[in-house]
Amino acid sequence: MPVTLSTDESLSASLVESGNHSIAKAESSAAKPIYTCPMHPEVQQSRPGECPKCGMTLELKTVAVGVDGANTAELSDMTRRLSVGAALALPVFLLAMAHLIPVLGRQPWVKGNASRWIQFALATPTVWWAGWPLLHRGWRSMVTGQLNMFTLIAIGVGSAYGLSAVAMLIPGIFPHAMQPEGMVPIYFESAAVIVVLVLLGQVLELRARSRTGNAIKALLNLAPPTARQVAPGGDHEVPLDLVKVGDWLRVVPGDKVPVDGAVVEGHSSVDESMITGEPLPVEKTVGDKVTAGTVNGSGSFVMRAERIGSDTLLGQIVNMVAEAQRSRAPIQGLADKVAGIFVPVVLAISAVTFLLWMWLGPQPKLAHAIVCAVAVLIIACPCALGLATPTSIMVGVGRGALEGVLVKNAEALERLEKVTTLVVDKTGTLTEGRPKLVDILPTDGFDAKQFLRFAASLEQGSEHPLAAAIVQAAKQQSISLAAVVNFRSVTGGGVAGVVASRTVIAGKPDFLRNEKITGLEPLEAVAMQLQEEGKTAMFVAIDGQPAGILAVADPIKSTTAEAIKELHALGLEIVMLTGDNRRTADAVAKQLGLDTVEAEIEPAGKVAHVKMLHAQGKRVAMAGDGINDAPALSEVEVGIAMGAGADVAMQSAGVTLVKGDLRGIAKAIRLSRATMRNIRENLFFAFLYNARWVFPWRRVCFTRPSAYCSVQSLQARR
Repeated sequence: MPVTLSTDESLSASLVESGNHSIAKAESSAAKPIYTCPMHPEVQQSRPGECPKCGMTLELKTVAVGVDGANTAELSDMTRRLSVGAALALPVFLLAMAHLIPVLGRQPWVKGNASRWIQFALATPTVWWAGWPLLHRGWRSMVTGQLNMFTLIAIGVGSAYGLSAVAMLIPGIFPHAMQPEGMVPIYFESAAVIVVLVLLGQVLELRARSRTGNAIKALLNLAPPTARQVAPGGDHEVPLDLVKVGDWLRVVPGDKVPVDGAVVEGHSSVDESMITGEPLPVEKTVGDKVTAGTVNGSGSFVMRAERIGSDTLLGQIVNMVAEAQRSRAPIQGLADKVAGIFVPVVLAISAVTFLLWMWLGPQPKLAHAIVCAVAVLIIACPCALGLATPTSIMVGVGRGALEGVLVKNAEALERLEKVTTLVVDKTGTLTEGRPKLVDILPTDGFDAKQFLRFAASLEQGSEHPLAAAIVQAAKQQSISLAAVVNFRSVTGGGVAGVVASRTVIAGKPDFLRNEKITGLEPLEAVAMQLQEEGKTAMFVAIDGQPAGILAVADPIKSTTAEAIKELHALGLEIVMLTGDNRRTADAVAKQLGLDTVEAEIEPAGKVAHVKMLHAQGKRVAMAGDGINDAPALSEVEVGIAMGAGADVAMQSAGVTLVKGDLRGIAKAIRLSRATMRNIRENLFFAFLYNARWVFPWRRVCFTRPSAYCSVQSLQARR
């Protein structure tokens, strides 16, 4: 097919026009940024800030490299506040708890004014500087009516610190009966420690969120920055942004395909594993489609650009990953659900307590009413949300790391518990991901070792992965290879040459027929059976006669069958989605006993299938290792990446199996169920404890409005 090129003038004009269009588009995009909340996607605005519903920092909705400055700044700020707050809160806690230590408890300074003023001095910056973002979010939640965990935190911290500060600065407003040993009790350590624990949770969450953009960056970097544009005066490199639909581009050996298009001249083999997940390169000739980001092999070809920028398959994958990641909410659902009910109840009880003490309490009524109302707020502070829950999460994540299961964040650990369906890729997940020679089938008259020696000697001159598998098998059997003479390779067909004075031909049956080899029918019947088993057959002829078949396959991992049994025992449905051909996929599914299999499916098809499973009410997790799996990994409740897979897959996933062993998924699910059960137990007993002090306390105080009641109610937090 002849190549028609534009003139230099029209080419230059089109390049300038394309460049101006790209610049204008970039300026337009930059002029109208959209910021959204990762927890509430419906919140969108044109400037950075905080979400009016939950107080989280808004993120840019548009996909771009390096646009994560706000997240990085927030993480740095929270980390700094955590470090300073922890350094100040530790001595406050030690001073407050010193009276419980037998040796120190008898020292007069433990309960003296010096200790109290030191606690006041250290707790003040801890609460008002380190804890300011938490107090601000709590205040905003009350103003907007969006009650959440920060509401409880702000109420508890503010009550504990406020009452203690008043007790230090103007103790005279409290009645003498409320001053055992001449001093009003203080609770600075409660306020300081709660602030530090909640800040720790915020820092861990921000670190997880800051890594989500890495997957998008890695995907964007797959496309080459420039393309070789075919021009009348010769090829020249242009920035990828200047490539237009219809441009002719040359792709040389080892280059990445710059945009989606079709081959118009030449032929080669292209590694499309980033799209299909399959390890074998695909032969490309005139008319075949090529995809941006895939890697060209040893040949060279000219292509016509058909889809550019965000319209390419790679661009669509980037957008799907970004959209799925933005739709994920931080793990605050349980806390916010509890807070939505618990906060109004606590505030109501505190208000009723204040009014009743003003009405029925002893003199001075106002002091008693304030103290008792504040006591309710202090004891209602959600310690379980700030301590018991993060502790369970950290222990669970640490235990998983010891077992080779890396959990990206607490959200993944929580969601994994409810998974009912596991979607798996084939190559690199169920299988090893590397072709191996699995069958040597010589015809009569040929020894297996001799047959392999001739074939491997010929294939050592080829760069094809199938050839590499055959050569590797010969080396493993310590077979010495002979030199090849008159070697020639036909793209998409096979190879031929002279080995030890004998003519050897290897490849597809049609290639052998073109080389005047007859009598291949018996071997083709054997090859069909091999293909039913998911193997690729290579025909070999020696000295003009069929000599046998070499079968190459991607073997199933030795641990996969056991892992499937464990997952079935846990009640999971196993679905395989693969870009490989139907025959190979069915063979693997039958051998492993999978529930459902979908073959010859593209990345967008995997996402569509996951959405279909969601529509059926199923909770879906997915295990994969390729770039083609990244969109679906981001779409499911929990993405599980194989440790030896692509970085993009691991960054898109919530769980990574370090050893690439699917048995780790069963471990992760058992770990998730145990951790979430422990968290629920912690929350139940913590709120039960708080409720115990609210209701009996009120009954005791009403029947015994005395110094005993006031002191005991305030010391409930101890």
